[in-house]
Amino acid sequence: MSRIEKALERAAQKRAGEHSEPQPRMDVEASSNPSAIPTGVPNYAAFEQVPRPSVANPCLVTANDPNSPISEQYRKLKSLLIKMTRSEQSRNSLLVTSTVGGEGKTVTALNLAITLAQEYDHTVLLIEADLRRPTIMSYLGLQSGVGLADCILDGVDVGEVLVKTGIGKLSVLPAGRPVKDPVEVFSSVRMAKLLQEVKTRYSDRFVIVDSTPLLPFAEGQILAHLVDSVVFVARQDYTPFDKLKEALASLKSSNLLGVVCNDIDGGITGSGYYGYYGYYKYAQKS
Repeated sequence: MSRIEKALERAAQKRAGEHSEPQPRMDVEASSNPSAIPTGVPNYAAFEQVPRPSVANPCLVTANDPNSPISEQYRKLKSLLIKMTRSEQSRNSLLVTSTVGGEGKTVTALNLAITLAQEYDHTVLLIEADLRRPTIMSYLGLQSGVGLADCILDGVDVGEVLVKTGIGKLSVLPAGRPVKDPVEVFSSVRMAKLLQEVKTRYSDRFVIVDSTPLLPFAEGQILAHLVDSVVFVARQDYTPFDKLKEALASLKSSNLLGVVCNDIDGGITGSGYYGYYGYYKYAQKS
């Protein structure tokens, strides 16, 4: 081989080395596109951009009075929940419902979500799935806009409508625009896919769904079959016992974790924390 041929061979080998396959990147960029974010990758930076708000509503005791006895009761509930759901992987979606309304299910869902989100180990997504009487955003003093109904009916991306609360690592998916038939929304394939997406997006996330009460409306039973487990809320001297048994019987095919009994001791809970009403009026307006 001549000197010229040897030089040409060395040049060809050098060019081949310069065009070798690139190494894959190990970093991941955050995106609102679910397919762009692999399952199990926490994104804590997203929760550090919002300052903690001044929570004025006295019902949100875990936010505005964390050292009170009732806040301690919510922390006990949280500990039980973590113990019961962490024994099996991916059982992180939870429905909070009640019998007829006025038993404090939304307040329970909110305080449970707040106390979970205040732990470093957890992110929490609270879904306002009571489309007949959405109150979560008003409890938090936040404006309600596009939300769950818009995601299901119009295909809006979930990542575009989540509201960061600034309370720990708590985000809220608001109810969104009013709809005439919430049952149509919750029985859709899109709703099932949405719940599956948000529950698997991050490995450290709890998804808490606040629904309508079970007996007046059908949505609660539909959602009970789409989540991993159910927490039932009853109120002493308020929830009719026969109705309570009927509502619990409707959950026989769901994974019922237990019953939270509200307002059992005025010395602990104070008075007036759990009284609300008006489901039927809201439904008629809708």
